Amino acid sequence: MATQSKRAVVTGGAGFIGSHIVDALIGEGWQVDIIDDLSGGKRELINPKARFHLLDIRNYEAIARVISGAHRVFHLAALPRVQQSIDEPQLTNEVNVGGTLNVLHAAKEGGVGRVIYSGSCAMYGDSPTLPLHEELPAKPVTPYGHQKYIGEEYARLYADIHGLETVSFRYFNVYGPRMDPSGAYALAIGKFLRMRKAGVPITITGTGEQTRDFVHVADIVRANLLASESKKVGKGEAINIGSGRRISVNKLAEMLGGPIEYTEARKETLHTLADVRKAKALLEWDPTISIEDGIRVLKVEWGIV
Repeated sequence: MATQSKRAVVTGGAGFIGSHIVDALIGEGWQVDIIDDLSGGKRELINPKARFHLLDIRNYEAIARVISGAHRVFHLAALPRVQQSIDEPQLTNEVNVGGTLNVLHAAKEGGVGRVIYSGSCAMYGDSPTLPLHEELPAKPVTPYGHQKYIGEEYARLYADIHGLETVSFRYFNVYGPRMDPSGAYALAIGKFLRMRKAGVPITITGTGEQTRDFVHVADIVRANLLASESKKVGKGEAINIGSGRRISVNKLAEMLGGPIEYTEARKETLHTLADVRKAKALLEWDPTISIEDGIRVLKVEWGIV
């Protein structure tokens, strides 16, 4: 249990994953400052017990004042839309790379104890090797994947050069309560839920045999809290956070029920599957929520029977 004297900063703390992390920290007695520009976050997700700062992470001076003296920084703020990174590579690079560098430098200058960086399995690209393990080379196929990998490398360098404790996570397909069904993290689950709620057929691109590793947001939160305190990390490690299990898009649609329609295939990664042995070894972390249980709860929340 953290004492009230401990303070954490969560960038992107008004977003899907970030707001869950804020709630968990406050539940454990932390003082929490949220940095968010609300470009993807929502005011209604802001925990009233947190101090909210409407700031852009590209504004170094402003965020440095908030970050200075914090015990932990959880860096989730990003522009995570893959298509936006293709259409607007300069803008997304400014936020995802430049903003991350600002956060790391402010943490170093401000005496922060540790930075936990939220990266992405997109850095693996279309690797034919499954399960995807942390020793595989980075081969991102989109600017977004490349930008998140650069952020991860900056976190490693700040640990190596400056002694700033950092750890980076490579999230797989995150889902759960508060995800935006039309937003960046919607993925298949959010889109399918929206279609079912609207009473229209679930639309699947291609054959539906492509597979994904879906990990529940509650398991993501637990990994972040464990990384905050573990004595086995802090040297710039990169760690997969996934379920270690994959299911097909067809199976996912079947869980949600209702009619299905197929459309023309598009270029996409065909299969993802996380090797989570490193998370188990360094954080004593295991995924605890199965996709079946996670979907069952979401269907109830959405009023889908």
